[in-house]
Amino acid sequence: MNIIDLQVEGMSCGSCVKHVTQALQPLPGVSGVEVDLASGRVRVSGELAQGGDSLVAALAAAGYPAKLATGSSTSSATSPPKASGCHSGGTGGCGCR
Repeated sequence: MNIIDLQVEGMSCGSCVKHVTQALQPLPGVSGVEVDLASGRVRVSGELAQGGDSLVAALAAAGYPAKLATGSSTSSATSPPKASGCHSGGTGGCGCR
């Protein structure tokens, strides 16, 4: 089983967590998705033969820019999501505003 940690921008509410999970869960090999809204981290587990590129692409298509997280703990190299609010400005089904 592989585990890939991602740093995801733009998550600001429970609806964002749901959208991120729904973007990743159907991908081949994904067996689990854990979202930490406070840190902007997402941990994906499963038999991920294609690595993180397909995960990053799926999140980008859903409107959440992401990159592979560096290290196992939050460091100064990874910044938390911006406090500006929802990635969609409160439209498109997100109810954070």
